[in-house]
Amino acid sequence: MDKFTVLTGIAAPLPMTNVDTDMIIPKQFLRTIKRTGLGKNLFNDMRYDDGGAERPEFVLNKQPYRGAKILIGGDNFGCGSSREHAPWALLDFGIRCVIAPDFADIFFNNSFKNGILLVRLDKDIVADITQTVENADTAEMTVDLENCKMTYGGKTVDFTVDGFRRECLLKGLDDIGLTLENAPDIESYETMLASERPWIAA
Repeated sequence: MDKFTVLTGIAAPLPMTNVDTDMIIPKQFLRTIKRTGLGKNLFNDMRYDDGGAERPEFVLNKQPYRGAKILIGGDNFGCGSSREHAPWALLDFGIRCVIAPDFADIFFNNSFKNGILLVRLDKDIVADITQTVENADTAEMTVDLENCKMTYGGKTVDFTVDGFRRECLLKGLDDIGLTLENAPDIESYETMLASERPWIAA
């Protein structure tokens, strides 16, 4: 997966509580096992009406938020079913970071494994960021994972991220990448095993 070091981009405000994974990517779009192509249906039922036309009032249908790289959410973001398609859809749309007061645990874990940075911040700070980015002229912000700082509207806020997850994002390592970091040891063990227990390798 792509490394996450410093991200500068438009932040889209979505100040809703209990945004569940079916809202993020509805069940009818779960037939695919590909990680691409889901972005067009991100928040499908909020973005489009029954005829497939865009709802002009939804934030991702407005400028400059159509190109958002950061999403500002509310409490319990990502609750509901454990579908991994939810972070896939966010990522395919172009969102690499979600900021909220709280996240559902499974969604939290799935997002990091797919290269999305989730940042928990105090409700008052999230509310201030939301208010700032609701103004299109101050909608751009920077999230610096290397120094665990974010800037918006001339303000700087520190944030914390689990050290292991931070390291994985900085290096662009998913579960497979982490395993491959130990490739020399794995190969050495397999060579030893083939030599000492050839019936296993046969």
